[in-house]
Amino acid sequence: MKHVSPPQPGGRATVYVAKRIRTLDPNRPLVEALGVRSEKIAVIGTREEVLSQLSGADVIELSSAVIVPGIQDAHAHLANLGTNLTVLNLAGTSSKEQILELAKNAPASSYQGDWLIGRGWDQTSWAHGRGEFPGREELDRLFPNTPVFLTRIDGHAVWVNGEALRRAGISAGTPDPKGGRILRSANGEPTGVLVDNAVQLVDSKLPPLQPEQLRARLRAALAKCAEVGLTGMHDAGTNLATLSILKEWDDQGALPLRIYAMANGQGGEYPAYLQQRPFEGKRLTMRAVKFWLDGALGSRGAALDAPYSDEPSQQGLLLLEPDELEQRAERFMQRGFQVGVHAIGDRANRLALLAISKAATATKTTAGRHRIEHAQVIRLEDIPRFSQLSIIASMQPTHATSDMRWAEARVGSARIRGAYAWKTILNTGAPLAFGSDFPVEDPNPLLGIYAARTRQDLQGQPTGGWRPEERLDGEQALRAFTVGAAYASFAEDRRGTLAVGRDADFSAFSVDPVESPAEELPRAKVLLTVVGGTVVYRARP
Repeated sequence: MKHVSPPQPGGRATVYVAKRIRTLDPNRPLVEALGVRSEKIAVIGTREEVLSQLSGADVIELSSAVIVPGIQDAHAHLANLGTNLTVLNLAGTSSKEQILELAKNAPASSYQGDWLIGRGWDQTSWAHGRGEFPGREELDRLFPNTPVFLTRIDGHAVWVNGEALRRAGISAGTPDPKGGRILRSANGEPTGVLVDNAVQLVDSKLPPLQPEQLRARLRAALAKCAEVGLTGMHDAGTNLATLSILKEWDDQGALPLRIYAMANGQGGEYPAYLQQRPFEGKRLTMRAVKFWLDGALGSRGAALDAPYSDEPSQQGLLLLEPDELEQRAERFMQRGFQVGVHAIGDRANRLALLAISKAATATKTTAGRHRIEHAQVIRLEDIPRFSQLSIIASMQPTHATSDMRWAEARVGSARIRGAYAWKTILNTGAPLAFGSDFPVEDPNPLLGIYAARTRQDLQGQPTGGWRPEERLDGEQALRAFTVGAAYASFAEDRRGTLAVGRDADFSAFSVDPVESPAEELPRAKVLLTVVGGTVVYRARP
């Protein structure tokens, strides 16, 4: 990705002409040209209107392209995407055997110290094994002395070998930590899979990541975001090391995208964030905090009101006690932070709504635009509370199309009615912001719009879509990635739509995300990504 210095105030203007520019501004929803000067949109209208007001401007012809307002991923993980791009990437693997073959030939960048690191496995997509978790024996045969640490695609479980367990001091006598599970064999021995808070038992033993390793990962992740047409993202749980690098780059004017950082309020760093207070730089803003209340549905860590339909002995995990969540939320609200709570199961969503409501009342921050991240399985009677409490539903459309193969088996036919319910939530008047949760899902926002419009996989299955009553139309889906994401980051007066005086953030695609046939979206090309008037990605001819 080539980074171009932003135009200076009063500098030369640039005019972009396209087949269609979809502004999402109700006053003028469709135009064919826009002019940019000094990082802002200066003129918008027909080709003749724009060129007449900006004579002598550079003109970029995108005759077959459709330009849309800057798309922001409202929930993602920048450093984790960088990890996926630089270490052993297991996303899309279809068997344990394939993973083991990849592990044998892992590149040097996959090692952190002498530990082999990988990410992205998903036992529910393996061709054999009925979705059962793997065991450490397979890893031990290949790596008897090298510790192996492979993170599940959702980030809520790891698969490790015996050497990793040994270095972490985990044995049959090790109790499950609060909010975590050590999977065990019939004789009580750890199988090699750790879920949610149990992950930290091994993660804490990893050699520290070197600063240049982290920088390389962040550079790779930012380049990937620009390549898929994102002009910004909300980083859901930024640690201090990542924030420090992003702030350094932002101070230097070297940050290519807009980053809305959400402080990690769960680990040992949260007292330091409480001391910082929110801030806004050039392209980096930090004014939100992220908490994890429960685990993920795929690893049966999502906290449910009743047991799992496909494993009645499990009801999920709470990673933070509700009273502690409420107390932390109140502390951060008092310091001016927006609060976002990861909640996937129906119990977790109910508790998150209650905790946010109580903390907001106690701190009189009812206009705080607090958020529930994922809002994945919700009791039908709780859905209207999002609108009533003005809580943003920060959701990820591709989660539905990834999980639809097994989601109903997890929660049953009654609870599934309140799951992945974007349309139902939107119809209540609640704010809706879309993202991908990358690297759990692909960062390409067109895949999210495709999933929202069709509720089908990339092969067009199931016919008619899974629970099609929850499908959105093209404009609703695009607005959730633009207007909704801007609102969720307090930037709706500057971004989300294209109008004179707003930030010149936009992307040009080979298709129209709103009107083109949905099946064309996954194969579409990003032609141009522009942030503040700067071209941060241009497709090769």
